[in-house]
Amino acid sequence: MEKPFIIRHGWELLKCAGNDFMEDKVLKLSASLAYSTVFSIAPMLIIILFFSDIFLGREALEGNLYGQLRDLVGASAASQIQDVVANSYLSPDVGWSTIIGFATLIVGATGVFTEIQDSINLIWRLKTKPRKGRGLLKILLTRLLSFSLVASLGFVLVVSLVLHGLIEVLMDRLTTLFPDVTVVAVYIVNLLFTFIVISALFAVIFKVLPDAKVKWRHVWVGAMVTALLFMIGKSGIGLYLGSSKIGTTYGAAGSLVILLIWVYYSSAILYFGAEFTRQYVQKKGERIFPNDYAVWVEQVEMETKGQMIEKKGTETITPP
Repeated sequence: MEKPFIIRHGWELLKCAGNDFMEDKVLKLSASLAYSTVFSIAPMLIIILFFSDIFLGREALEGNLYGQLRDLVGASAASQIQDVVANSYLSPDVGWSTIIGFATLIVGATGVFTEIQDSINLIWRLKTKPRKGRGLLKILLTRLLSFSLVASLGFVLVVSLVLHGLIEVLMDRLTTLFPDVTVVAVYIVNLLFTFIVISALFAVIFKVLPDAKVKWRHVWVGAMVTALLFMIGKSGIGLYLGSSKIGTTYGAAGSLVILLIWVYYSSAILYFGAEFTRQYVQKKGERIFPNDYAVWVEQVEMETKGQMIEKKGTETITPP
């Protein structure tokens, strides 16, 4: 029986993705995303809680959200995020300040996804078409798309909490029937549930955000590999943050530094997954095509002038 494609070529794909990871200077892209996240996380969480409040109470959501953040970034950073969100809520009185504040929230909340879109476009060798009169429309479409993803995260949060509650009820029943195997069962179920949710989120990011036409079957493979690396990396990052003295070294800014480090390494894993997806598509003999708003970009080094040639579609722009 022939082994699946991903197993036969897994090591080669990881090696090629690692080479592109260094060549594309992905760690710089991760640092940029970490910086953007500092200013976007509060408005993004506020909008997520706003949409999630339609289905569940805000207090219950805030408590569960804090618990999930604590598992990811630690108690101090999660507490810092909770304080920022609490201080950022808009006034209930409707007025110009509230309208301006809500517009600012939308721009801030979508900043992270805009940054991710630009970075994955760069990794996948894509660029928005430089057409006059289309720039503003593209910006509006990008922000609308990013806002819809933020709202979708609220829905995912609600579904995640509901399913988590059902799993807890099921585990309580299993405890009474099979007390010896319950701990192992809970651990395995939680791992599978987390893996499915994270894979779905990465799949949506790879499919929707970039200016590309990529098939779902390619997206799912890349998303599942990224989710697996993310879960392994999350444990490693948590171990590093727990054993290091970063929080105490930076004093009052320690929680912010921990958050930056966590986002930095997590975004590096996300972008490595994008590199892996591109390599997987190419290894299958196919390509990631640009959509109607984008073109392919190719950079070629020139030894004579030490500059770059940038090719956009069939047009070649030669350096002066």
